[in-house]
Amino acid sequence: IGNTVLHILVLQPNKTFACHMYSLILSYDRSKEGPGSLELIPNNEGLSPFKLAGVEGNTVMFQYLMQKRKQNLWSFGPLSTVLYDITEIDSWAEDQSFLELIVSTKKREARQILDLTPVKELVSLKWNMYGRPYFCFLALFYILYMVCFTMCCVYRPLKPRTGNRTSSRDNTVYVQKMLQESYVAYEDELRLVGELITVIGAVVILVLEIPDILRVGAAKYFGQTILGGPFHIIVITYACMILVTMVMRLTSTTGEVVPMSFALVLGWCNVMYFARGFQMLGPFTIMIQKMIFGDLMRFCWLMAVVILGFASAFYIIFQTENPENLGQFYNYPMSLFTTFELFLTIIDGPANYDVDLPFMYSVVYFAFAIIATLLMLNLLIAMMGDTHWRVAHEQDELWRAQVVATTVMLERKLPRCLWPRSGICGREFGLGDRWYLRIEDRVDPNKHKMMRYTEAFKAQDRDNCDKGSEKLESNGDTLCKKDLSALSLSRNTSRTSSHRGWEILRRNT
Repeated sequence: IGNTVLHILVLQPNKTFACHMYSLILSYDRSKEGPGSLELIPNNEGLSPFKLAGVEGNTVMFQYLMQKRKQNLWSFGPLSTVLYDITEIDSWAEDQSFLELIVSTKKREARQILDLTPVKELVSLKWNMYGRPYFCFLALFYILYMVCFTMCCVYRPLKPRTGNRTSSRDNTVYVQKMLQESYVAYEDELRLVGELITVIGAVVILVLEIPDILRVGAAKYFGQTILGGPFHIIVITYACMILVTMVMRLTSTTGEVVPMSFALVLGWCNVMYFARGFQMLGPFTIMIQKMIFGDLMRFCWLMAVVILGFASAFYIIFQTENPENLGQFYNYPMSLFTTFELFLTIIDGPANYDVDLPFMYSVVYFAFAIIATLLMLNLLIAMMGDTHWRVAHEQDELWRAQVVATTVMLERKLPRCLWPRSGICGREFGLGDRWYLRIEDRVDPNKHKMMRYTEAFKAQDRDNCDKGSEKLESNGDTLCKKDLSALSLSRNTSRTSSHRGWEILRRNT
């Protein structure tokens, strides 16, 4: 019951009352240390009160709990050294990481905890010592891997076509070689090495991604933008396309260009994932994801309706015409593609003015230009501009969340020998097996004194102004008398506040 009450207090809107009640309940806890403590018992979702405060974005409760868990090591004048307990914060030995919970929640208030002590210092330590070097090396390795795969695709086994053309529109010159003909020369063996590297890389990607999908769940794993959800879909689809291409090559099945083309596009698009390691480029990946899966997905539904309607109209108009003079609308699929190009203003109106055009073509094309070019494209630009404005206001916060997500990902993937635990073991200071982060702080006493003086001046000015306004309201004299009284009031207020302020300065000195 006590543990349930602790979880309820974390969710209370009255933060001061919740902190006092939290301390009161813990004062009756008989097992304050060890696994039986009320603070360490998780709820049905596996969250302790400390983790729940982070997920809910309760910064007041989080700071209160951190103050209870810190140990003052020493202090000398304005300098002090504090040990913060990072047992539940550090993701090194946690199955359900506190940092991963913060970046995966949809509440913006939770991401503000990443800027608080000691979370900010812990993330900075992990990222600067291990995260940034490993991530840059991974980005370089992935780019070299994609270059290898691209070269294997460019120099894939082809041979001249021997059969006759069956149509005047048939433009095929080369065809795919059979498996027995693909690996004969020295260049083919060199390409085989690159293809083996590509296939091994695809298998490694699947081996690394599938356990995380099973651990977190597909909906949460692919749906979190900061965790790189869309990029996980891209890289898994890329690996599947590589394996499909390998199967088609081994079985000598024609048409391997289809999965190979998809793999090239997806593989190179995944390079944008590594932009999150740089503060200048990281927020742009978030912006692109929000535009694609927010604005563009909604816009595509409207665009599909418009293209379908006008493509059908264009095809019906030119259905009775000679297709040799108007090749852009010679069949229905080509009409859809041509209308799509017209929608995006990639091409101009495909009309052959050497022949007589139907009258309805001019009417339909006029309506299409007004709706598509002037209305809908400007609507898309306005929607993307609004998304850019919203993301730009929180780009630093989003980049810090990206850094945390990347750090947790690398810490889970890499062996323990390459990523030692951060912090100091409590045995060195007689604090048990808990791990602590050592933080040095400097407190400037002059700054706090000046803040007290400023507040004293402000309070005195506020009191005198209130008294003066009451006097002015009570007087029903003329405007001239009001001005004179206001002038004398301002002088008296300045003298009184100055006298009060100098008294405070003299007494403190």
